[in-house]
Amino acid sequence: MLAYVAALFSGGPAYADTAPLSYGSRGAAVIGMQEALYRRGFLWERPSGVYDARTRYAVWAFQKSRGLQPRTRVGPRTLRALRTSDHRRPLPLSLRTGALVDLKRQLLTVYRDHRQIMTVHVSTGAGVEYCHSGRCAVAVTPTGDFQIDRRAAGWTTGPLGSMYNSLYFNGGIAIHGSRSVPRRPASHGCVRVPIHAADLIFRVLDIGDPVHVRASTR
Repeated sequence: MLAYVAALFSGGPAYADTAPLSYGSRGAAVIGMQEALYRRGFLWERPSGVYDARTRYAVWAFQKSRGLQPRTRVGPRTLRALRTSDHRRPLPLSLRTGALVDLKRQLLTVYRDHRQIMTVHVSTGAGVEYCHSGRCAVAVTPTGDFQIDRRAAGWTTGPLGSMYNSLYFNGGIAIHGSRSVPRRPASHGCVRVPIHAADLIFRVLDIGDPVHVRASTR
């Protein structure tokens, strides 16, 4: 098994014979993909060998980080990209520990002690007008440099919906877990992340940590 996985992501013959992976796929090829995602900080639990919901979010995040269209089905382009290194821009100096949001790619990257520990698929402001209680606004996630100034553990419900493990960094705008994190900007302005990611992010980030929101980091 280990020899197969090593060959899959080192250019060996097992990679060449790998069929596209779909949601629900199982086996050694899935383990190889999960190992590669885990090493790069897109998946945060040991490989299970099952292409499940957590793996799907990790696949989407990785694909977007490489400029690929996020798709659940994993074909040769994604598998090939998993075998190559990525060249990253220098980080903002304040990011010893904190978060960087890329609106164009819909990604959030978390850093701890100047080290990237996770990159997460997100859904940010939809860019459309919405109205509530007689007031209308445009659903935008503003760019800029912010700090976390309030935390709300667990589920909370506000006028615009439910939020999980919320980290507020710009008024009522927060990084928070959601049961709906589609492959497009869909929020009222918050940075939605998958529920399992919200648990880890909430443990890592605290009040005072920086949150940099950029139109693009490429």
